[in-house]
Amino acid sequence: MSAPSTPRPTLPTSTAPSGPASRTTGRPSLRRGRCLDWRVRFAVLSVIWGFSFLLIKVGTEAYAPFQVALGRVLFGALALLGVLLVRREPLPRGLRTWGHLTVAALLLNSLPFSLFAYAELSIPSSLAGICNATSPLWGMVLSMVALSEDRPTRRRFAGLGLGFLGVLIVLGAWQGFSGVDPKGTALALLAALCYPIGWIYVRRTLAATPGSPVALTGAQLLVSTLQLALVSALFTSAPASFPLWPTLSVVALGALGTGMALQMQYGLVTEVGPTTAQMVTYFIPVIATAAGVLVLGEQLHWNTPVGAAVILAGAALTQTRLTRTRTGRTRTGRRSPA
Repeated sequence: MSAPSTPRPTLPTSTAPSGPASRTTGRPSLRRGRCLDWRVRFAVLSVIWGFSFLLIKVGTEAYAPFQVALGRVLFGALALLGVLLVRREPLPRGLRTWGHLTVAALLLNSLPFSLFAYAELSIPSSLAGICNATSPLWGMVLSMVALSEDRPTRRRFAGLGLGFLGVLIVLGAWQGFSGVDPKGTALALLAALCYPIGWIYVRRTLAATPGSPVALTGAQLLVSTLQLALVSALFTSAPASFPLWPTLSVVALGALGTGMALQMQYGLVTEVGPTTAQMVTYFIPVIATAAGVLVLGEQLHWNTPVGAAVILAGAALTQTRLTRTRTGRTRTGRRSPA
């Protein structure tokens, strides 16, 4: 999961959640009439994506990491295909489109979902959620290299430095990183790096592709299901049993956290705009930490919430840039991650 940010056509949010977005050329054509106030849906979305890391942790108690990732994309794809069936919307067409979707599925689903599952074999779910919040920091570095229109500013450089300072605080750098599994943490940070790489690829190749975001994301999850089914068959053995709670966790992780949560975010983007909708990213590590401590009994030291707050502050700064108003004056405005 990704830390989900502003939804793009093929983004799975998060987590990193993935997780996971609106097109650069327009917004999804969804109805504006909603049964629940957008603030309620925003809160529900934050909780779903925040609990995703707990669900991964529970899932790995009975299943191999590749199998957890496979179940996640499988049930996410089924959820979105159900939406497409009700709407009578077709999947995208064209070999070129499906070729790009294959790469996007690898970068935005198969690889990060597997890395987070492997990471949580040795690190707390709360730490995985915090590592996921570094995605905007990686995104700033990559976008400056890959996107010529993305110009760095002092504010964004300050946010980058502040964010990585937060990472060092979370990891307890002054203690020699004692008590933190370096391999698991590195895998979680690498998973967070996958998302901006995937976003940049999508922006360059699929931004103008015809089709609704739900159709493109559903197709992407289908491709990811095939990828992970092949990898799971090659590198894991079939589960001997299907324990209740780990199984329900994987189903919920896919159907809710990877499927319906994306559909919910598309509605938020349409109703309140991408700037407000992407603010869900900043609640995910808070909820992931609370869930890990309260439900799984994970230990919480002072540096974890303090470092997480510093990371989120830095990430917020990296998502701002200077824009010009019609009167020619310069102001600071929010921007979506690449």
